[in-house]
Amino acid sequence: MNKEAKIYVAGHRGLVGSAIVKNLQQKGYLNILTKTHQEVDLTNQQETADFFAIEKPEYVFLAAAKVGGILANNNFRADFIYENLMIQNNVIHQSYAHKVKKLLFLGSTCIYPKNANQPIKETEILTNVLEYTNEPYAIAKIAGIKLCESYNLQYGTNFLSVMPTNLYGPNDNFDLEKSHVLPALIRKIHLAKLLAEKQTKRVLEDLKVDGIDKANEILSKVGVSTNSVEIWGSGKPKREFLWSEDMADVCVFLMEKIDFKNTFHPQEKEIRNTHINIGTGVDISIQELAEVIKKIIGFKGEFIFNTEKPDGTLRKVTDVSKIHELGWKHTVKLEEGIEKLYAWYLHKKDE
Repeated sequence: MNKEAKIYVAGHRGLVGSAIVKNLQQKGYLNILTKTHQEVDLTNQQETADFFAIEKPEYVFLAAAKVGGILANNNFRADFIYENLMIQNNVIHQSYAHKVKKLLFLGSTCIYPKNANQPIKETEILTNVLEYTNEPYAIAKIAGIKLCESYNLQYGTNFLSVMPTNLYGPNDNFDLEKSHVLPALIRKIHLAKLLAEKQTKRVLEDLKVDGIDKANEILSKVGVSTNSVEIWGSGKPKREFLWSEDMADVCVFLMEKIDFKNTFHPQEKEIRNTHINIGTGVDISIQELAEVIKKIIGFKGEFIFNTEKPDGTLRKVTDVSKIHELGWKHTVKLEEGIEKLYAWYLHKKDE
């Protein structure tokens, strides 16, 4: 990519998209194209086609997606599969139709089977059944991988697919009911600490409510009290986490240096599994994660594990040898990242 190339970042307000825009700007890219959902509805075929015809981007980062935690994935199954399929189909096809030089599609490691061999290699895709709670989302992302692969093989396009592990960082979603586990734990533990310290005003400001009765109603619903925080499941499942700005860095690295032909062995008769795992290769249990966050925030209470709630997959850690061989490795360790995200959260709340 040259510095003047027109680069479209779809999903620029999201966790990864915002980090990609920041990374590109820091590297001196001058022509970054962004559009809100209100400006271009990527689930709409005609709007997407018109957008590509008018703007003619040379490079596309496809970070736009409908995302959420276990609860959202399980409750809004039709929305997750429909909206993600529509976004992918429209953007990938229009990138082909308008001769985009290179596209990077962002998937998720939930594409892998619930009982995949650990650490998970790219070859584990489609070898067994998926985790039920996010199966529709996973199927959409698998379709995205195969769409990129198929356009590359049939039409000679240069579309890459990356499968990031659990991401966290600036612009994360801290919704108490819909966010992913790490930001949810940060906010819940932070609020519990404020309650314990009787900082009622800051609790009300955080929740954006007027009275303590309303605040207590909200906090009770999500298991937050002055001396305890409820966590879904047993705390035993292990997860891998990657700092979002590291994710942005690898996305730009791949767009600058790696082509589709570099993602598989040239002697392979059947070209598949061309997607690339992105992660740290290191996992941690949810209980251990909660303890790390508790220490950083300074909460003195206890954790209550609600075993009536689902655990999801018991272990999910990626094999990152492929991306390492391509020349990239993460830089931000988990504890450092949590400290940075907590500081970002406090700063945003004070704005």
